[in-house]
Formats: sequence, C-alpha cells, structure tokens
Amino acid sequence: MKRLLSFVLLLNLFGSILPAQKGSFGEIKQLQGPQNPRLGFVIHGGAGVITKGSLTPEKEKEFRAKLEEAVLAGYKALQAGKTSVDAVEIAIRIMEDSPLFNAGKGAVFTHDGKNELDASIMDGKTLGAGSVAGLRRVKNPITLARAVMEKSEHVMMIGEGAEKFAAEQKIELVDPKYFWTQHRWDALQQILKEENEKKVKAKGQKEKAKIDGDESSGSSQRSEVEKPSNRFGTVGAVALDKNGDLAAGTSTGGMTNKKYGRVGDAPIIGAGTYANDQTCAVSATGWGEYFIRLGVARDISSQMEYRAMPIQQASDLVIKQKLQKLGGDGGVIAIDKFGNIGISFNSEGMYRAYINADGKPVVEIY
Repeated sequence: MKRLLSFVLLLNLFGSILPAQKGSFGEIKQLQGPQNPRLGFVIHGGAGVITKGSLTPEKEKEFRAKLEEAVLAGYKALQAGKTSVDAVEIAIRIMEDSPLFNAGKGAVFTHDGKNELDASIMDGKTLGAGSVAGLRRVKNPITLARAVMEKSEHVMMIGEGAEKFAAEQKIELVDPKYFWTQHRWDALQQILKEENEKKVKAKGQKEKAKIDGDESSGSSQRSEVEKPSNRFGTVGAVALDKNGDLAAGTSTGGMTNKKYGRVGDAPIIGAGTYANDQTCAVSATGWGEYFIRLGVARDISSQMEYRAMPIQQASDLVIKQKLQKLGGDGGVIAIDKFGNIGISFNSEGMYRAYINADGKPVVEIY
C-alpha cells in the first residue's frame, strides 16, 4: 500500500511540473490548473428565437460588431491586470449602452409603457454579490449592482431606494426617456394589439359556447408571456483573471409586456448569476421564472462541486435536461477556475462571444 501511495504521489508531482500536453489533434496545450489559470472571458447578449434569416445582413453585422467590441474590451482589461469584476462590468456597460440588446438603452417596455431595469454581479473570490431591480433612471444598472456589493451592507436594492443609493454614490442617472427606442415601443404596441384581439375572440367564443351549450370552449392560443420572442433578452459576462478569481454579471430590461413589478432571474443571485472561485462563474438568459425555480446558476456550480462534473457537462445537464423537462428555455455562459468555458442553450439561438485558447475573439449567434 505504501508503494502504491508513493507511486501515485510521484505521478501527481510529475504531472504538476510538465509544462505542456498534447491535445487531441496534436496541438500543444498549456496545462490548466489552480496554479496556472488561463485568462478567460465570455459574454452573451440574450437567447431566443434567433434563426438564420431572421436578421438582415446589416443587423447581424451590427450585433457581431458590438459583441466583438464588448468581449475584446473585457479581455483587454484582464490582460492589463484588471480584476474579473472589472472586466465583467466593462463589457456589460458596453452592451447596456447599445440599443441592440434588452438591457440599459435597449430595454423592453412593461405593460404600462415603462422601462424597468435589473442587474446583478458576483465576486467569486469573496462570494460578495450586489443586485438591483425595478430601476427606471440608472443608465448602467451593472455599475449600481457593483456599488451595492462593494459599498453597502446589502445584497439587493430595488426601485426608488436603489436609485437614491445611486445618487449618493454619484452613479449616472438619466431621464426615463433615455431608454425609449422605437423598435421596443413598436413591439409592445403589437403585443397589446394581439392581446386585445385575443380578448375579443375569446369573448365571441364564450358567447357562442353558451348558445351551443358548451361553456368549456375557449381560446387555446399561447399567452403573450409564453411567446419566446417576448420573454428573452439579457446581457451577461463571466471572467477569470490572472489571480485565478472568477466573476459573473447579468443585466436586463426584463420581459416585454411584463406586469405589476415583475422581476426575473437576472438580479437573483443563484438563479441568473453566480460565481465561486472553487467552481465556476455563470450568467443566464431565458424565461426567468423557470431559472428562479431551478436556481440554474447555482445548480451548475453544485454539479461541479458535488459531482465533479466538467463545466460543459454541468451546463448541459441543467439547461438541456432539467430546464427542458420543466418547460423553460434559454441558456447560460459559464467559465471554470481553470479557464474552461461552457455554453449551453435550448432556444433557437443565443448571442454570444468568447476569447478562445489562442486569445482570439469568437462571435456566434445561431
């Protein structure tokens, strides 16, 4: 037994001092381990019904350019020695400032014609977290979420109280009109029109059913919240810095036509955002109610912690099995403590970008 233990220890020692290993295709890959993490950075711009042909060539070019800008900005911050938290905030701010994404400037409208913003961020080194919800005047919610994490004793702040804290912290506030965009307004008007038509149709069917003596008849159309095009849209980032520290952040304008102070998974730590240096960092996008019920982001970390699952396998288990089985859809980006990334979604597409092992940006949509 002593000889066996000695042999195992020798193998471990030998493996730890090897500078490189050959990959499956013969290329030389640097060994990744706790003492030698690889800088890593991944972002997403939301999941949903994004099929080839659904975007014009011009619009697709815009999305790809903005995703590349954001992922490169975050990665260059890591290269310059900034922390994973810094990189996450930098990239998400770029996407919040763009009308392309459902976050910040491009936020969707609520049923009442308002824009309400949510965001969260988590530091994997300390397990510190900050979250904000129901904002209407904060230009960059991710920056306020970070301030909640670093400059308050709280984890979550909402509404007017969060905006008062933003003013105290000198975080930029804007007129609510700043978030108004024509395409988001048109989307809300179309939904409201469809809702009204559905009510008229349902009323007619009900009256006909009474005459026919069958009051169980009614509309079987999907509700507006069930339409994928109306519930997706979020931006997020996950990062691993030179110190081996992880971070994750998520920001969203919520769900088109959402009602009565609805809050999704983006600002919920453990649902839409999670980071732990011992496992991984995760940012989610999708039908928030399901991500909250499953605790998606934390579950991926748990699969790695308790079952020693690789990050891609853990992500697929939670998204393509658990979430799928429950009836939810969406996706996640994730990165582990060695720099390995996991991207998983069960929707038709997800805007995403990452830095590969060669330090080059890769942008994908479909």
